[in-house]
Amino acid sequence: MSKEEVKDSPLTEENIDQINETDSQETETTIEAEITEDPTEKFQKELDEVKDQKLRLFAEFENFRKRTAKERLELFGTANQELMTAMLPILDDFQRALKAGEKEQATDGIQLIYSKLDNTLKNKGLKPMDNCQGKTFDSDTMEAITQIPAPSKKMKGKVIDEVEAGYYLGNKILRFAKVVVGQ
Repeated sequence: MSKEEVKDSPLTEENIDQINETDSQETETTIEAEITEDPTEKFQKELDEVKDQKLRLFAEFENFRKRTAKERLELFGTANQELMTAMLPILDDFQRALKAGEKEQATDGIQLIYSKLDNTLKNKGLKPMDNCQGKTFDSDTMEAITQIPAPSKKMKGKVIDEVEAGYYLGNKILRFAKVVVGQ
């Protein structure tokens, strides 16, 4: 009778003796295998396991080091994000003042202050988005404030007017362009 048949059969005194006998034979063969195993092979296996653990630990540490360095660079790149966000309305006001001043002969002082502010923000990583007027609406970079009937069939689904310009800080969008879309 095989081992599986003995274990699957109902428990009787005879079956219990057969089960105990097969179990004792199995333990004897595993003990004999351990005794006959070469001690150098055993140490070599342990050494290989320790080397593998050490290699994995080193790789894990390298990944951690690279990840923290990348996070640090990202943090430095966007450290001024709050300040830049607070400065955008001021920049918008200067742009409006310059547009209104074109009609009323704006002073050179406003132009000078605007230029200095604009250059300073650009040096700190602020980049304006391209003018969206006439382009197809893109929800990844634009925010539609409203929709109006398109003046022509060509303008359906395209930006008719840009209310506020969008900006990037590094490669991250700091503010979406606020636009009017034709429907």
